[in-house]
Amino acid sequence: MSYYGWAPYVPVAERRAKAIKALEKLKKKGLKVQPVELTGRKIAASFWGKGWCDHMESFSDYANRLPRGRTYVKNGSVCHLEIQGGVIKAMVSGTTLYNVSITIAPLMKKKWETLKYSCTGRIGSLIDLLRGKLDQNVMEVVAHRRDGLFPLPGEMKFTCDCPDWAGMCKHVAAVLYGVGARLDHAPEMLFLLRGVNHEELVDVSAAVTDVAQGGTSRRRIAATGIADVFGIDLAESAESVSGPATVLPPQKAKARKASSPGVPFPDPLTGDAIRAWRLSLAETQTTFADRIGITATSISQWEKRGKVSIGMQPRTLAKLVKAWSQTQR
Repeated sequence: MSYYGWAPYVPVAERRAKAIKALEKLKKKGLKVQPVELTGRKIAASFWGKGWCDHMESFSDYANRLPRGRTYVKNGSVCHLEIQGGVIKAMVSGTTLYNVSITIAPLMKKKWETLKYSCTGRIGSLIDLLRGKLDQNVMEVVAHRRDGLFPLPGEMKFTCDCPDWAGMCKHVAAVLYGVGARLDHAPEMLFLLRGVNHEELVDVSAAVTDVAQGGTSRRRIAATGIADVFGIDLAESAESVSGPATVLPPQKAKARKASSPGVPFPDPLTGDAIRAWRLSLAETQTTFADRIGITATSISQWEKRGKVSIGMQPRTLAKLVKAWSQTQR
């Protein structure tokens, strides 16, 4: 039944319950669900995530629709959000489960070449780039409203199967904010969306040359690539931890060392070490979590620890050690 042409209000809890049932059916058909889950009051806090949201809010054409989308993403209505090359596919819980698709044009070659030229010699490592640890000039270049990495309104096309006739419905707006939240944890997805390779902004070959000139052999560079080339110490000193780290029995400790040829397993295991490991594989948190056999939420929580040592169950630690030995050969 409707009132004055509008559908009756459906409580959020009821909408989400219906959405969960619909998603369960899709899971059985093989859909890998990737919900947007916020861990605090802010939708995004990183340079890339916040930059995306601020960019979207800077356009007056979107001003009337974005606030409703902000509410939707905050109450967990973006049940699934998948970023591919030039395409964002999502499902948003409303009166029913709506399908949203956003296509984004590749970054123009001229813009990309200009960005690369402007960033030459100014970005220390891939880690710095993806963490948004950039000097002010580089930040202004990559986040420029017209000539930066973020897409312009004319470079985006929205579709949603809801009955709202507007070009940007609240479900599309929620997905746009969801992208900002996702970029907090997987900033490399922005470059995937724009069809460019983020590694081109960093002269990795120069980093290798610098290490070699410092007296490090090529074999040593290959063995410690993550630490030397990507500019991060995998065994940084840990601060005090909120929970005790697992201490392995002598037999298991020996097995752990034996199973990790080349680069030794990080000890202590910190959030920075896990993030550096994931980025060296060029994987999103979801893909990296699948490799290990845990949830993407766990990866996100670990990486937020930064330099703090991480305590975990022996079974989980064993999965990490196994994955490490497979990726460091």
